[in-house]
Amino acid sequence: MLRRFITMVLMGLFVTGLVFAQEKTEPKKEEQPKKVEKKVEKKNPIIEMQTNYGNIYLEVFEKETPIHAGNFLTKVDAGKYDKLTFHRIVPNFVIQGGDPQGSGMGSMEGPSLSDEKSPFPEIRGTMAMARSNAASNCQFYINLKDNTFLDQQKFSTFAKVVKGMDVVDKIAAVKTGPNDKPVEPVVMTKLVRVSSIPTDKVVEKKMVEPEKKSTEPEKKSPETK
Repeated sequence: MLRRFITMVLMGLFVTGLVFAQEKTEPKKEEQPKKVEKKVEKKNPIIEMQTNYGNIYLEVFEKETPIHAGNFLTKVDAGKYDKLTFHRIVPNFVIQGGDPQGSGMGSMEGPSLSDEKSPFPEIRGTMAMARSNAASNCQFYINLKDNTFLDQQKFSTFAKVVKGMDVVDKIAAVKTGPNDKPVEPVVMTKLVRVSSIPTDKVVEKKMVEPEKKSTEPEKKSPETK
């Protein structure tokens, strides 16, 4: 009886030892790290505006102003602005273009744009749509100085010059005639999307206030006449 009891105890210890040894020798399965998908932030489009005075590069605020930016990009992609002109030059204020007639009274097919609030102020180097019944779906202007008073008039900044502000200033200095129209045409030969900004020169990250002149021109509006 005692022998049987001792035998059973020994067998129990033996089996327990085997189980323990097996647990000890078996490698634990490593937990696979969970794959974390990185969200790649979509960058705003860059437009190369080729002119007969040089190239201007624009960052278009597609995320922040989808209505006005989307309208502009659609027309760029369709080649609607190619070979059009800057028909209105007002020194120390704006240069304005995008009119298919070149008179300031033209428009393109499609409805007028609705107002859109932009988070960006109307400062030097920014671009917005001209606003009137004729111009509100195609004509745009580039600010030559800080024109923040336009923010109160429902104009919407939808892009900015990121390189080529020197070209904008050259255009602003051309000789003009009646209705602020350049005597010699200032032509936008082609507008096209590009993947990056050329780095042959330092990119203009900060828009610098131009040298102030002794006389301030009368405040105008980038509307058509």
